[in-house]
Amino acid sequence: MFRVVTVSREYGSGGSEIARRVADYLGWDLFDDDLMLRVAFRAEVDVSVVRRYDERVDSWWRRMNRAGLWSAAIASGITAADALLFDADAMARITHELIQEVACEGDCVIVGRGAQCVLRNFPHAFHVFIYGPDSERVARIQQRAEEEGRDAAELIRTTDRARAAYHRRHFGCDWKDPDLYQTIMSSEFGIENAAGMIANAVVDAELAALARLSGV
Repeated sequence: MFRVVTVSREYGSGGSEIARRVADYLGWDLFDDDLMLRVAFRAEVDVSVVRRYDERVDSWWRRMNRAGLWSAAIASGITAADALLFDADAMARITHELIQEVACEGDCVIVGRGAQCVLRNFPHAFHVFIYGPDSERVARIQQRAEEEGRDAAELIRTTDRARAAYHRRHFGCDWKDPDLYQTIMSSEFGIENAAGMIANAVVDAELAALARLSGV
């Protein structure tokens, strides 16, 4: 019986929207942007700082020079909590803690952030990976890319590389490894159809578990 769904996704695949629809279908809580708000509250930093480090890895230079950066921040009067104490590693650590906490509460859909790895041995988690055709991904994020003055295809490649690096650093795994997921699905089925199939899988598993308990 599943009580948690994790949705990992290629950038521009529509995975976040699919996750939102799954949560709506099941009547469960969605942890995507709300998870970032919780991280910001726990770390006592502004949510804009949290978003900067979301599913990112610090550069090797920053990791090697934390002590020097700390001293420079103090000398220049920069707020240490915002500038240094909270970095990509702290972001990942707090995010992982919160993922475990909300999973224990159950009835939730968690988007990205390595949740499929954090909850790999959690018996009531259903792990999904969403990918999509390149043309659809580019079309989906075209407006955002234009607003940022960036090429859509390059933004997709950069974001996917960052997510892959995040999983390698914090979990030592390939985020597209099929062994991490019960279902790998293309968003070319459509947002509603994909969400419906995922929600139905969760409901069917619950009905099967109830049937076993009742001896039917």
